[in-house]
Amino acid sequence: MNVFPSLVLPPLSAAYRAMMHARLALYRRGTLPVYRLAAPVISVGNVTTGGTGKTPLVERICYLLTLEGKKVCVLTRGYGRENPKMRVVVSDGTEILATEREAGDEPFLLAQNLKGLAAVVSDADRFSAGEWAMSELGADAFVLDDGFQHLRLARELDIVAVDATNPWSGNQLLPYGRLREPVSGLSRADCIVITRCEQSDDTRILENEIGRLSRNRPTFLSQMKTKTVRAMTGTVMTSPNRSGPIGAFCAVGNPQSFFRHLRRDGFQLVFTRAFPDHHVYSQADISELVRDAKKQGATKMLTTAKDAVKLQSFDLEIECQVLEIEVSIDHEERFIALLQNAISKP
Repeated sequence: MNVFPSLVLPPLSAAYRAMMHARLALYRRGTLPVYRLAAPVISVGNVTTGGTGKTPLVERICYLLTLEGKKVCVLTRGYGRENPKMRVVVSDGTEILATEREAGDEPFLLAQNLKGLAAVVSDADRFSAGEWAMSELGADAFVLDDGFQHLRLARELDIVAVDATNPWSGNQLLPYGRLREPVSGLSRADCIVITRCEQSDDTRILENEIGRLSRNRPTFLSQMKTKTVRAMTGTVMTSPNRSGPIGAFCAVGNPQSFFRHLRRDGFQLVFTRAFPDHHVYSQADISELVRDAKKQGATKMLTTAKDAVKLQSFDLEIECQVLEIEVSIDHEERFIALLQNAISKP
């Protein structure tokens, strides 16, 4: 057993906690400046690293804002892209203008799913990117992707996604655990969306805990639902065949939630494989994956839409289908009212 992480990482997590508190204090005192765009900003983030179902929530919010007549732009850092210091216009709202490697896997997926609805810009400087998008794209509302800890940019509404199946990821801060900040940080949120409630037997304990931590901010339950199952080529399966031995693989923050979703949806999984979040696949990865799946009797494979954008150039050697999901928010009319109030602020 390797005891090195348990000896070295906890002190690093303690140092990280001190740094987070100091950074927050500097913003509260005004020592570090906060910049405000001349258009409403809706932030969607989390207190853990990845895997909370944030991307479908961003998509839903963009859709709801367009119904309010807004020209929406998603501002994102673009984690894992080739040149993180460069601004990449992933989509102008009409056309996709960058590759997955240039944009990052999640921004590219957002650009695909929001084509015709919202622009997507990858830039570490979200304020500068927002000013550019207002000037060049006519954007008049922004969704700040993964923005809860991005304190440099002011926002009209701070939404935090919490995964019902693994809300605090062991309750340990980075790098020992997966918490980006202490859970007490939920008190800064304006509202919380609990995701994947369909995979939890009882959310009442979590709701009560979130109410205490957030000082009773509005909390919404939500479920992830299958939107479509399609071929890698993009063809939607009107009646996907859920019977027969199927293999599944992914490189997402919460891989077990993907596998549970498939089983709940009636797919008969005989093989599963999880890669690290944002994994960059190679042909060797795919060949080994398919070989192992076939050994277990799999006759086809299933993966996530986030993974599919990285697999277009590979020989999959077996039929591979893509699960696309969407979020359904309970009492969405109350959630919409919060959005309407945010975008109407002077």
